[in-house]
Amino acid sequence: LPPSAAPVPPAPSSGPRGGGIQTLPPAAAAACSPLLLDYDGSVLPFLGGLGGGYQRTLVLLTWIPALFIGFSKFSDSFLLDQPDFGCRKADGQGNGSGYLAPGPANRSGNGSLFPPPVLPTPAGSNASECECHEWHYSIGAGLMQNVVSKWDLVCDSAWKVQIAKFSLLVGLIFGHLITGCIADWVGRRPVLLFSVIFILIFGLTVALSVNVTMFSTLRFFEGFCLAGIVLSLYALRIELCPPGHRFVVTMVASFIEMAGQFLMPGLAALCRDWQVLQAVIICPFLLMLLYWVIFPESLRWLMATQQFEASKELILQFTRKNRMNMESDIKGVVPELEKELTRRPKKVCIVKVVGTRNLWKNIVVLCVNSLTGYGIHHCFARSMMGHEAKMTITHSFYADYYIMAGIALASCLAMCLVVGFLGRRGGLLLFMILTALASLLQLGLLNLIGKYSQLPDSGMSDSVKDKFSTAFSIVGMFSSHAVGSLSVFFCAEITPTVIRGGGLGLVLASAGFGRLTAPIMELHNQKGYFLHHVIFACCTLICIICILLLPESKNQNLPENIPDGEHYTRQPLLPHKKGEQPLLLTNSELKDYSGLHDSAAVSDGISENTTANGMKSM
Repeated sequence: LPPSAAPVPPAPSSGPRGGGIQTLPPAAAAACSPLLLDYDGSVLPFLGGLGGGYQRTLVLLTWIPALFIGFSKFSDSFLLDQPDFGCRKADGQGNGSGYLAPGPANRSGNGSLFPPPVLPTPAGSNASECECHEWHYSIGAGLMQNVVSKWDLVCDSAWKVQIAKFSLLVGLIFGHLITGCIADWVGRRPVLLFSVIFILIFGLTVALSVNVTMFSTLRFFEGFCLAGIVLSLYALRIELCPPGHRFVVTMVASFIEMAGQFLMPGLAALCRDWQVLQAVIICPFLLMLLYWVIFPESLRWLMATQQFEASKELILQFTRKNRMNMESDIKGVVPELEKELTRRPKKVCIVKVVGTRNLWKNIVVLCVNSLTGYGIHHCFARSMMGHEAKMTITHSFYADYYIMAGIALASCLAMCLVVGFLGRRGGLLLFMILTALASLLQLGLLNLIGKYSQLPDSGMSDSVKDKFSTAFSIVGMFSSHAVGSLSVFFCAEITPTVIRGGGLGLVLASAGFGRLTAPIMELHNQKGYFLHHVIFACCTLICIICILLLPESKNQNLPENIPDGEHYTRQPLLPHKKGEQPLLLTNSELKDYSGLHDSAAVSDGISENTTANGMKSM
């Protein structure tokens, strides 16, 4: 043959002992077996799905820490509650001026006895009232002493309370971003176990804080470690379940976490002191140290990253724990696995998503949805619970606390019903539409009612406006909570296993940025509150359009690698009729359109029962 037509030989390698032609081993040169990459279709049925006792035990072990997580997430409401306070005379009695207004009114700037700490203090009686050597506090959160009363974080030091709240949320944000990437590189189990160890160290040290600076710094690291626990448990829970059980298992964990929210007032009343409460919240994480012995690595992640040696050992452990017969391996998963033992692991970082066509758009849309849902939730909460003193519906800490918790519980219950009928995308779209309507009506209709209430013959009053505001706030909190929760779950389903930790970290960090708006607005005494609400209301309208671009993941297999994630393309909300030509591209057309060379091998191995998403259903 001429040189141009001759086959190209492998590149020679010159070693220390001389040259020679070095060929790649067959296992490294050939593509991985499609059977091993089809976890939901091959490996999980062989292990019995959730029917095996060992799998059920592992799911239960991911549920139990949700109670401890609920305690930690809502501890700020008690540790940093702004109490009523007044100056105490030398004889221990009040100074005659009485107690100041409750904490939320103090920060509003409307009706408070003291001006906001961020503004210059005018000369007068109010300035003199802040000059006090001993304060008397009336804490309504079940504690005899909390962080505010411990270090007198009132008057000119009131801003330090918001910094303390700020530090925990910032720790959560950085924790989600960093531990998500680490979980994709070293595994879910190491992230979980090391996060438990360090949250015990930092969490217990928080109770020994000597000043508010030390408290805020340690709370940052506590939030960082809490984020690692939340993210790793969420990923492990998703990856253990077959398609039909993922949502149910996740919602059970959410209900257990809300149980921690409902039990927190009783726990605070029993502890009485903030240091005891902090220690009681952290100490249950000691039980999770046993997970080092009893909890394995995610088998799905091991298979997706081609760590087949460890995968084989874990499969044998599953079969031994479940007392299964190896003859049930009809598809030959174990023999196929033994052929691939020499393959090198293939781990992927979340930055690889930048080179995709569809996957990065889906993740960005869900991040924006999560940010909007949790951000606008604060706007509705402020409207109902009192960014102005006259709009506070109750004057009891417990009543306000349980109203918020009850709305969250009702939201999760409704989410179970709606997602069951409409799917992930339809449910997310419905709740986002409700959020947008509640927000726009509160911003537009209430201003209209306010104008007519000024007319003498209109028959309207400020009480009518307040009732409408409360109603719209309840609907908005109800729907926005569902938007945030469903966005996180949706991202966990459509992000491939090899980068699921990073994808979850991005959407959870976006949720943290949304929650971060609350202490920021408090720090500025609610200045710009209306503009804040208008911006998030506009974001809800953008999100409604973007949700239509998302795929539907209900009853679909989880994508294992990035080409699988690319095959998740959008479907019409309503299925097309028989005989009607679908407007979306087929799998083969999608492969040519996307231009991804590495997706050809995967799409060729997809069976005939694929759905319009390009993923196989169970």
